Amino acid sequence: MLISMKKLLLSLALITGFGLAANAQTERALRKLSLGADFGIPIGDFSKDRILVGGSLLYEHPISQSFSLTGSVGFLSKQLTGDTKAEFKASGWPTSVSNIPVKAGGKYYFGRYFYATAELGAAFTTSSGGGVGFIYAAGIGSSFSISKKSSIDLGVRYENWSYNAGTDRFIGLRVAYSFGL
Repeated sequence: MLISMKKLLLSLALITGFGLAANAQTERALRKLSLGADFGIPIGDFSKDRILVGGSLLYEHPISQSFSLTGSVGFLSKQLTGDTKAEFKASGWPTSVSNIPVKAGGKYYFGRYFYATAELGAAFTTSSGGGVGFIYAAGIGSSFSISKKSSIDLGVRYENWSYNAGTDRFIGLRVAYSFGL
């Protein structure tokens, strides 16, 4: 698990380095919409044999040159893998649970390419009787331009979903294409 996290962070650093080497500029103070792929590595009690995969749409509304309000909606599927998946399948139980996370927050740009983000929201389980969870998330990332009004956005975050029945925690990675409106 620790090795996977190190590879994830190393990959983010390398991709960010390529963006810096290309001498791209982040287009701040611009309303943006981004479409991204989301991946998650669960941590804590239920981290064995699980992975999260999905996508999200994020809107960014600038308040100042360095700060934007954000709103996002996505789809994340918690997938079982390995022996756990085989055991659940043999028992006739579902091997995945889907959620629709809806979040609002802020994004603060520091330096030329980097940002920090914090979000609050709700995770709606799509299966019957699944319920709604409270979300809080914090992360860092990098955004580098590929044209005048578009950029590639790479972010890593800690995310916590709290339900009546327990808590899901994961380290998330988002790779997105962002374009100005």
